[in-house]
Amino acid sequence: MRIHIHELTKTFPGGIQALRGINLDIESGMFGLLGPNGAGKTTLMRILAGVFLPSGGTVRIDTWDLAVDRDRTAVKCVLGYLPQELGLYPDLRAREFLDYIAVLKGMDHTPSRRRRVAELLDTVGLAGDAQRKLGTFSGGMKQRIGIAQALLNDPRLLIVDEPTAGLDPEERIRFRNLLSDLAGDRTVLLSTHIVEDIAQTCRNLAIMSTGAVVFRGTAADLIDAARDHVWLISTPGPKPEGNLTVVSTLNLGSSVQYRVVGEVSPQVQGQGVPTEPSLEDGYVWVMRSYRDAVSSAVA
Repeated sequence: MRIHIHELTKTFPGGIQALRGINLDIESGMFGLLGPNGAGKTTLMRILAGVFLPSGGTVRIDTWDLAVDRDRTAVKCVLGYLPQELGLYPDLRAREFLDYIAVLKGMDHTPSRRRRVAELLDTVGLAGDAQRKLGTFSGGMKQRIGIAQALLNDPRLLIVDEPTAGLDPEERIRFRNLLSDLAGDRTVLLSTHIVEDIAQTCRNLAIMSTGAVVFRGTAADLIDAARDHVWLISTPGPKPEGNLTVVSTLNLGSSVQYRVVGEVSPQVQGQGVPTEPSLEDGYVWVMRSYRDAVSSAVA
């Protein structure tokens, strides 16, 4: 499915502007939406899911216009949505919960519904836990049951909002692999503030900050954005001076190696070694550049 967003705005009561003229085109496959908490990602996800109405601009999903009631209803029929916080019923068993959600989605044919529930429990690796109550599930298991409920109607568009936040490393890897498998024949929109989740799953991405899109391109484009701005600098211990962002540190015993992003001064260049940027470096550089541009405009 193709998503076309043009000059999208959202202003909440009190004049809080969550989205400021978003322009974005999203094609089929896995697409990452990256940005810090409060960037406007969740607001955008909720507009795409039909939970919020925009204040201005247009959103089209294939031929449907989300400003039109009947089109919004049509989109919901082909949509799977895992919100940032999914309300679960702790006393329901996993199979019961999915069956209940399936009924709410209009799956009235009992044999077909039960087959679909069993199929999805197997898909997300919870077939052996079908009779366990949701209140006993770990965070990762709850996220997997959340994906299962989003897939009940075999959606062409799947929206997942911060799905790996709070998961341990093993569950995060399992969840990322599951999302990648699901992206083969549908559009999957992954919203997150975790750069590694994008690096492992998405070729195409956008970065949001303060309600605006500040980058749109491929993962390779984002890496290239930081080229010649990433350095390894070793010092006896103190952080190198200058307008730099320290991405990581490595204690070498007699010295500390800093991986930094920024404009390195001539004085520092003598002790620094330029290095190949990573996706995280690209993200840091884009966010630095955006903040600097905003500060200059205000000044």
